[in-house]
Amino acid sequence: LELPYVESGGKFFLQSDERQLQSGSGQQLVTAAPNNNSPKGLWQVREGHDTPICPVGTPVKCGSTIRLMHLETGSNLHTHGIRSPLSNQHEVTGFGQEGEGDPGDDWEVVCEGGSYFSGSSEYWRRDRPIQFKGTGTKRFLGSSSTVKFTEQNCGRGCPILNQLEVFARKSSDSYTQWKAEQGVYLSK
Repeated sequence: LELPYVESGGKFFLQSDERQLQSGSGQQLVTAAPNNNSPKGLWQVREGHDTPICPVGTPVKCGSTIRLMHLETGSNLHTHGIRSPLSNQHEVTGFGQEGEGDPGDDWEVVCEGGSYFSGSSEYWRRDRPIQFKGTGTKRFLGSSSTVKFTEQNCGRGCPILNQLEVFARKSSDSYTQWKAEQGVYLSK
């Protein structure tokens, strides 16, 4: 599935590729990019680390622990206590191989009715904003259109020019909303 960043008006999408961060952990780079036609923006929802295997097509319950595996590289969306390069929040990276990693890859699905949201929902719905909270760091997956890679902070010829930094932050707010879009959805 693709995960557009809501605050950007759905114009930026969670993505990754083989590039490594040049600071911090040196792990695989994760950004929000404006290209929604790229395979770099496709993710697979999987069960969390050390949780029972979830049968294909099972709806994802709000409050569940999941991993998001990047389809092109096989790494998991990951967070830890290392500072992010631009906003000095927590770094978000790609980590592990073929979906294998560690508990830093686990994210709680926060649906409407939890944290920032009002209303309620029992299952993750693709027509509604969603949040992901790192189970180890208790920080929310986020981005901001004000935290962009530019020639000033990334250098001339920067391969991620005009992409947004993706980070994990303490606050549950408009900067931490994502939405499921294009993809293959299986349900029972």
